[in-house]
Amino acid sequence: MSVIDMQPGEMGSLSARIYAKLREGLIVGSFAPGERLLMQELAEKLGTSVTPVREACLRLVSEQAFELRSGRFVIVPELSRDRYVQIKVIRTALEGLAAELATENVSAADIQQLKNSHDAFVASEKSDDFEAARSANRSFHFGVYRLSKMPMLIAQIETMWVSMGPILNVYYREIPHDYVGAEEHEHLLDALRLKDKKRARAAIENDIARASTSFLRYFEERELA
Repeated sequence: MSVIDMQPGEMGSLSARIYAKLREGLIVGSFAPGERLLMQELAEKLGTSVTPVREACLRLVSEQAFELRSGRFVIVPELSRDRYVQIKVIRTALEGLAAELATENVSAADIQQLKNSHDAFVASEKSDDFEAARSANRSFHFGVYRLSKMPMLIAQIETMWVSMGPILNVYYREIPHDYVGAEEHEHLLDALRLKDKKRARAAIENDIARASTSFLRYFEERELA
């Protein structure tokens, strides 16, 4: 089981905090597709009963981030072409919309902050620090999406990233890929400077589509093996 930094706390908020920690772990790629999480082990780590752990896990099951196979453990969904394609289609629609809306609210200070995240992402990729790269990439993307000023939209996008995180775990560990995102990030920054909605949406759509090439090749190779 992947290690998550969770500490015991007040019982009243424990279930919610366990949920938040597990959700964050999924987003950043701490878990891999097919990984099994034993509820009792999580409870022992927290020094609490299994009840709040089960509540947190069931909440993530309802969001399709986990699958419940028994009363004792949950599993991160296996990586499949169908699951990946569904996530890709939904992400493209939601994130493209958020990028469009961001052009209406972006300031010079926002662009500089986004550029800082982008530069950190590029530096981490060059040094093969994939954990830092995922963190900087998330910071960049959600820095853009927050500019949409639509919390409900952002929440839906984040739910997709919960499902996408374990897939990116595989992307960085197992899948040969030429595209990492830097080029389309730069196109998006240019679009935001110009407040060009069409170009902003295109940059996000291209970012997702270009990464998908490696995934689809990976699925084809697995099917032929």
